[in-house]
Amino acid sequence: MNSLTEENYLKALLNLSSETGEVNVKELSSVLGTKMPTVTSMIQKLARKKLVYYESYKPPRLTDKGRKDAALIIRKHRLMEMFLVQKMGFGWEEVHEIAEQIEHIHSPAFFEKMDALLGYPKIDPHGSPIPDRHGKMQWQHHPKLIECKPGTSVLFCGIVNSSDDFLRFLNSRELRLGAKIHVLEVEEFDGSMTVSYDKRKRESFSRTVCERLLIEK
Repeated sequence: MNSLTEENYLKALLNLSSETGEVNVKELSSVLGTKMPTVTSMIQKLARKKLVYYESYKPPRLTDKGRKDAALIIRKHRLMEMFLVQKMGFGWEEVHEIAEQIEHIHSPAFFEKMDALLGYPKIDPHGSPIPDRHGKMQWQHHPKLIECKPGTSVLFCGIVNSSDDFLRFLNSRELRLGAKIHVLEVEEFDGSMTVSYDKRKRESFSRTVCERLLIEK
C-alpha cells in the first residue's frame, strides 16, 4: 500500500506525462510545491517500489504498475467529485478539495458502490475521463475553443486546468458543460472571442479563457 504522499506523486506523474510517458522533474517540483532534491528522493523511492523507471539525468516514467496505481487514484477522485455534484448538490467549483481528501481511502468496494449509484459515469463534472476499475482510461483529444473560426458552432465538453477561480468565472457567465457555443467574432489582435450560447447572445471571452475551454465540433 502506498502512502498519501506517494499517491500524490503518482497522480501528478500521470497528469504530467508526455506522449512518451516521460515527466519533467522541474515541472513536477513546481506542481507539488516541493524542492527538487525532495522530488528526486521520492522518485528514487518509487523506483525501488517498481512504480517508476528512473535513471540519473533522465526524465522519470511510470511503470505499468505505477500507471495503474495512479489511474486508480484519479478514478477515486473523479468519482467522488461526480458524487458530490450529482448526489449532494455541490457546485463543480466546490468539490476538488473534498475529493483530494477522500481519494486516499483504501476501499475498492466503497468506490465500486459509488460508481454503481452514479450509473457508471465516463466523465467527471469537469469533463475529464474517469478510469475504470482496472485503471484503464479512455484518453480523448479535444480541440480548444481558441482554434475555432467565426461561424463555427461547437459543444463545450471539458476544461483545461479547472481551478476553482476559473470555475467560478464560468459560473458568473452561466456557461455549463454541454452548452452549444456559437463563435460570432474573433479579434485578430489578441485572439479574444465574441460568442453566444444558451440565453447569452453576445459574450466576450479573452484568449486565456478560450485556451482553457475544450470543445467537440
